[in-house]
Amino acid sequence: MVDFSKAASSVISDFTPYITDIPDFPIDGVTFKDIQPLLADPKVFRQAIFEMFCKFETDLDYWVGIDSRGFIFASGLSHYSNKGLKLIRKKDKLPPPIESKTYDLEYGTDTIQIQPGKGKVIIVDDVYATGGTMDAAEQLCVDAGYDVMGKVVLIDLAFLHGPTDVKSVIKYEA
Repeated sequence: MVDFSKAASSVISDFTPYITDIPDFPIDGVTFKDIQPLLADPKVFRQAIFEMFCKFETDLDYWVGIDSRGFIFASGLSHYSNKGLKLIRKKDKLPPPIESKTYDLEYGTDTIQIQPGKGKVIIVDDVYATGGTMDAAEQLCVDAGYDVMGKVVLIDLAFLHGPTDVKSVIKYEA
């Protein structure tokens, strides 16, 4: 088993050097936060997982990753904590039975799905921007029978929304 406590011995206080800004992607006026450099460095990635884990002092049954980059962090958290993993997928990617939630995006709608169950969960994603996907994921989990204990992301684009209960490792205020 991997000893994640070693992550704490080489604490990274600023993860932003491992996030690359890509201007005008995917559309003009949007600055994409590329997490690939963070994922490529195993020590930094391990520390990010450790930091996400440390945001909670609660017992849980599952980490729930949002399709698709939330899977990366939820998988790491599941491994680290020896807890289960559940997946929120895009429409028509899971076999039945499923629960579905359709929600509004900036330019249209989307549908996410999860298999029903029971247990305490924490929802995980890579970036929290306007909150639409996270809000839909939380409602989906509740509708599917889960008790949502919290929500965590690597990056919070705080300048795009008001106060939130979503915990983050990196917060961009402006």
